[in-house]
Amino acid sequence: MVPELRMTTPVRRVISALLTDPAAEWYGLDLMRDAGLASGTLYPILVRLERAGWVSSHWEDTDPVIEDRPTRRRYRMTPLGVTDARREVALLRRQHNRLTGAVIGKAQRT
Repeated sequence: MVPELRMTTPVRRVISALLTDPAAEWYGLDLMRDAGLASGTLYPILVRLERAGWVSSHWEDTDPVIEDRPTRRRYRMTPLGVTDARREVALLRRQHNRLTGAVIGKAQRT
């Protein structure tokens, strides 16, 4: 059974970053920068996204000695993740627009 994915603001920020180029392979550092999250927030979200089937990951096939840096883990959205993430982002956008429209409409009536 796939665990339910709660669409918190940090999760939304990560999937929004991933959706800027869903076919790309991302490094954690790039995602931290683009999502504006610290590693202690980002990596647990990536684990949850992977468990939900939205993201796949693998260790890059490089020699850390030759590259003169540690091996990196790469993350990529799955086709299911792209579809579900786009649907969730659209739903959140509709909800936000409905709420802000209601607030604006209420303010204009008063």
